[in-house]
Amino acid sequence: NFMFSEAQKAVDDWVQNFKKPYWQPLSQLARVSEEVGELARLLNHQFGDKPKKETELQQELGEEIADVLFALICLANSQNVNLDEAFANVMEKAHSRDSDRYEKK
Repeated sequence: NFMFSEAQKAVDDWVQNFKKPYWQPLSQLARVSEEVGELARLLNHQFGDKPKKETELQQELGEEIADVLFALICLANSQNVNLDEAFANVMEKAHSRDSDRYEKK
């Protein structure tokens, strides 16, 4: 049993304070892409070939991942997607379809 429902409710409770709680889906997708880009930039600084500029602010990996999750939860909420059910389906697919796909320990 997954607990995305708590996160979905927390996000919805917060956004309902605003006149327009959720943006249009394509605007939300752009926001998700922006957040993924920030995560990619951080990982490239930490593990890739791109050095961080001295003027760039320090970023924290967990917070960047959480920013992506927040943006995805906004998109899911606006489209009435139950992430507990959707994620359970993905895990079932991983256990069945992909059970012999990768080398096991």
